[in-house]
Amino acid sequence: MLKFGDNMSDRLFNVHFTAEGVCVGKLRNEVTLSALEPFQVTRMLATDEGKFQGGEDTAPTPLEFFLTGLVGCLMTQVRVFAKRLKIPIDDVNVVCRAKWEAIRDPVGPYQGRPVGFEIDIDVKSEADSEKVTELISAARRGCFVEQTLGQANEIVHKLTVNGRSV
Repeated sequence: MLKFGDNMSDRLFNVHFTAEGVCVGKLRNEVTLSALEPFQVTRMLATDEGKFQGGEDTAPTPLEFFLTGLVGCLMTQVRVFAKRLKIPIDDVNVVCRAKWEAIRDPVGPYQGRPVGFEIDIDVKSEADSEKVTELISAARRGCFVEQTLGQANEIVHKLTVNGRSV
């Protein structure tokens, strides 16, 4: 069960999503995402793999969605925070270079391992560079995706095989 922090005095709002995926093709998946807090909406996003992995290239790969989430979250937070902090922003462009490597695995075909992320942020603004630097720092702290990447996270798996928990 996911638990939110105990320090209620600092919490402004919770963000809570669920995602449920089903296999619908060679490597195509359809994932139903439900936002539960602080807003409610349900959407379906499909993923697939390219021919390299044996997929049919009918949808973006999970890594493409992952990087879209990272870049999109950061860009959104820059604009939201700029408005709230009253820092004029004319334009924001973000380029993210991400690398992973596949290494040998004793059981599976390979293990995926991140090598690193480089993010370039180009801001057009009439504000002085010190204010823009503070804005970017605040937006990075407010970007849920970047904050997730920047710390160790507990990921709990529950496996069921043929209807029985193992």
